[in-house]
Parts: sequence; structure tokens; C-alpha cells
Amino acid sequence: MLSSSSTTVKSLPLKKRLCFLLKLVCFVSSVLIFCEFLIYYVVIFQCRWPEVKGGAHMDKKETSTSVLKAVILADTHLLGEIKGHWLDKLRREWQMERSFQTALWLLQPDIVFILGDVFDEGKWSSPQAWADDVRRFRKMFKYPVSTELVVIVGNHDIGFHYEMTTYKVNRFEKVFNFTSGKLITRKGINFVIVNSIAMEGDGCAVCRTSEAKLAALSHKLNCSQQKPDRSNKRCSDVEKLPASEPILLQHYPLYRKSDAECSGEDSAPPEEKNIPFKEKYDVLSQEASQKLIWWFHPRLILSGHTHSACEVLHAGKIPEISVPSFSWRNRNNPSFIMGSMTPTRFSLQKCFLPYESRVFTIYCAAGALLVILILAHFQLLTPPFYFAQRLISKHKAV
Repeated sequence: MLSSSSTTVKSLPLKKRLCFLLKLVCFVSSVLIFCEFLIYYVVIFQCRWPEVKGGAHMDKKETSTSVLKAVILADTHLLGEIKGHWLDKLRREWQMERSFQTALWLLQPDIVFILGDVFDEGKWSSPQAWADDVRRFRKMFKYPVSTELVVIVGNHDIGFHYEMTTYKVNRFEKVFNFTSGKLITRKGINFVIVNSIAMEGDGCAVCRTSEAKLAALSHKLNCSQQKPDRSNKRCSDVEKLPASEPILLQHYPLYRKSDAECSGEDSAPPEEKNIPFKEKYDVLSQEASQKLIWWFHPRLILSGHTHSACEVLHAGKIPEISVPSFSWRNRNNPSFIMGSMTPTRFSLQKCFLPYESRVFTIYCAAGALLVILILAHFQLLTPPFYFAQRLISKHKAV
């Protein structure tokens, strides 16, 4: 009888310890699940598709079913085997995968555009490293049948112009079905895909091919927007396309002096805004920029490359949106663009992802609370009341 009661007494502390350990595990697990999984749903759930503003002048054909829902992101920079530390890769790729998959599940876009620099080391990766990078990309950015993915080439994918080779361009085209001068038409909306690295203007083989395709496409689009005229022989045998002003998609922005006029919380830092941009490196040359505007007269231009947001008006009427980087390695506050588009109108809205500084703050606060709970459990943390009592008693004793 005595032995059984003593066993019960001994088992009580063990049960308490196990119960406390279980509580700690639940607390740590809850913090991890929230910061690494649920937070993406909480943040992206707040994003809403913008309404296409048209009012009374809106075309009757442009109903809600004819609106194309597009997600635009840029500069994912999947780390490679040379510069990428395994822990950095694990962290960044998990963040982008969770953000992308959560956005697809919550927003259900019709089409997703990635504006170049998919990889960080595509410009010098070996065939084996390239295959590994592509495998990881397909895992992270997998998408349902109801969504289409379009990937544009960037300088980190095939190299700057002096590094670009036919082999690298073909390798990228084979994986992503990318072609410069390619037209994608969805719901009557024309998207023109541009290899901006090939707009060097020096007559290189890749540049000549790319510009020839763009010029031919420009002719088709211009003919499609003109009224039928039998006397116009130049357009008589041209395949007719939807008569909608195109949207240009490319990696390099069109020429601008700097980011000095850019504003917003995700624009370039103040110390970088006034740094002059280098033509054919930071932005397209003035000549190439004027050529694209003259060829296509686009109603919108979407670009990446700078890792920061910017909105510019070209020729006083053509807006260009520079989309910031989608990777936390490049920004504390990554984001993507949500676009509601019709053949004549569009409306854009930015959707911010979780701030990494806020995630770290949650982890630090949870860590501090965890330490306090452990100290309190083992009675190593003296409550302020008892601490004051001890000070008073010692003072009296003196």
C-alpha cells in the first residue's frame, strides 16, 4: 500500500514535466506553422482583383467573364550551385513556393507572367546545374490546368548581351517555350513578348532574328488595327489579329535616366534613386526604347530587372510598370501585380507578401516568451512581488 502511494507521488512530477514539454512543443509548432505557412494565407487573402473602370463608356462585350485575370511577377533569382548557400536556397525557395501556391489557390488567375531572371546563375550554369535549377523551378511554380504560365527571358537566364549565346537562348526557349517577338492573345488581349537582352542594336545573330520577328509582328498588329481598305496592298495578305493595342512584356525597362522620379514604399532606397542608369545594362538604350514604342504603340509596358517598383509615362501617355523582385533575398517586402484586363482597358493592383522583418519579429517575440515560460516553470524567474519583499526584508535586517 505504501509503495503504491509513493509511486503515485513520484509519477506526479514526471506527468507535470511531460505536460509542460507537450505545451512547449505545441507553442513552438504553432509559431512555426503560422510563420512558415499560415501567414501567406493571412496576407494574400487581403488582396483583391481590381475592377476595370469603364463606367458608362465600357463596351457591352466587356463583361466580367471577358476580363482576363493576370498575375505579374519578376526576378525570382533561384540560387544556383556556385553562389547559393544551401540554407539560403532552402529559405528563399520555400518562401517563394508558399507565396506562389497560396496566390494561385486564393486568387485563381487565368495567366501568370514572370518577367525574367528566373534563375540567378543561368548565364553560366552547366547542363547538369541547369537541369537541377529547372527541376526546382517546376516544383516551386507548378500550376493547375486552369492557369497558364508565361516566362520571359532575363539577363541572369542567358547572360548580358556580351555573354548571350545561341546555345543559352535555345536552352531557355526549349524549357519555357519562349520566343522573342511572340504574340500571345487571350480574350482578345494582345501580349507581345520581347527578349530585351537582344535589343542591343549591334546586328548580332540573335539580335537580328529577334528584331526581324518583332518588326513582322508589328506589321501584323498595325494592319489589324486599320480599317479594311482594298487600296492598302501592304495589309491585303496579312493575317488579321484582334484589333487591340498590345501590352509589352520584357525584362529590361525602357530607357529612363534613373529612379529619381519613382515613389512608393517598394521603390528604390533613397541612396540609390539618383544613381544614373547605364544604357543596355540597367535599361534599354534610347534607340531601342523608341523603336519598340514606334513599332507597337503599346497601351502598357511591364518590366522587371531593377528589383524595385517604378511607374513611368513614356511619350506622355504610355505607362510602364517596373515590377519589384519576388524574392526576399532582394527585398524585405516582395510583391506581385494583379491585373484585370480587357481588349481596351486594364486596372492594376499590387499585392504585398509578408514582410520578412515582421516574421523575424514574431520569431524573436516567441523566443523571448519561450525563455520566460521555461524559467518560470523551473522557478528560476523570481516574480517582482517576491523580489521586492526580499529587498525590504534585507533592508530591515540591516
